[in-house]
Amino acid sequence: VQLQASGGGLVPAGDSLRLSCASSRRINNNYFMAWFRQAPGKEREFVAFIGWLSGTTSYADSAKGRFTVSRDNARNTIHLQMNSLKPEDTAVYYCAAKIYGYSSFSRDYDYWGQGTLVTVSS
Repeated sequence: VQLQASGGGLVPAGDSLRLSCASSRRINNNYFMAWFRQAPGKEREFVAFIGWLSGTTSYADSAKGRFTVSRDNARNTIHLQMNSLKPEDTAVYYCAAKIYGYSSFSRDYDYWGQGTLVTVSS
């Protein structure tokens, strides 16, 4: 599976962005898809995941109430709608995929996109 993330950019604090992650092939029902992010000088951290079949979602505390992860089964794509962005949301955002079971640990994910940079100005 090859993943292609897009949608990053430079926005002022309080604005919104919608990230997308497209798969090169059909995503099977046993996949879980996730978004992680990595700020300069920091470790990669979990943002949100979604079960491809069930649509079950989970969010990091920093994303709850502001970010929404969704899937488009027909287009084999997931999205991350980010509202009320803050400067601390500045990071490279990565999408990832794994099989069989959800996880918030990056080490559990088998497939990664190349990342898209989100910069939030204060």
